[in-house]
Formats: sequence, structure tokens, C-alpha cells
Amino acid sequence: MPTFIPQPTRIQSAGNKPKLIDEYVGRVNSKTSAASLAHMRSPAGWIEPGQRPEFDEFTIVLKGTLHVEHQDGFLDIAAGQAVIAHAGEWVRYSTPQEGGAEYIAVCLPAFSMETVHRD
Repeated sequence: MPTFIPQPTRIQSAGNKPKLIDEYVGRVNSKTSAASLAHMRSPAGWIEPGQRPEFDEFTIVLKGTLHVEHQDGFLDIAAGQAVIAHAGEWVRYSTPQEGGAEYIAVCLPAFSMETVHRD
């Protein structure tokens, strides 16, 4: 039988400014460890610590631009574009541009504080 998810759980974010994270699927909201699915909304000027997670993170930007720093430089992911951060790679996400960004992130396996390995 399919699992109905009536609403997300608001998760506390890391970074210098408040960011909205609504987890639909994951360790908190659905008790799912295989994958997590969250809707993110971050303000202009938001930046989080760098991380070297043990999971792959697939992100599609819905509005604005997501700035993704990596070991060899950076990528700016605009609305309608996507990025994959592979397990074991160092990345740091931010939204330096006016208007911030809105995006969907899927992590395989699910995001956890124990496996994100933040700086």
C-alpha cells in the first residue's frame, strides 16, 4: 500500500541566515532512510558550512540561483537547472544573489547529521 504523506516537517537549517527546509520524505518526516526529499527556500546572502557527505544529493532549482562551491571552483545553478553533488565530494551551498533561491533536494541515502560531515 502506498504511504500517504499529508504534510512536511520543518527542519532547522545550518548557515548564517534562517533557511526554510520542509522535509517530505526522509529520516524525520517519513522515517525513510533510503532517500530524502525536501523543499528548500533560502534568502539572499545565505551561506552554509562546507560539507563532504556520504550521500549523493540531486538538486533542481525552481526559482533564483543556487551557488555551489566545489574543490575545483563553483557552479551557479539557475531556475530550471539541476546539479548532482556526488558522495565524498566537498561542496558548499549558498544563495548570494538578490531574491535567494527555491529548490528541491533529493539525497540517496537520506540526509542525516551523522553522514553530512560539515566543516
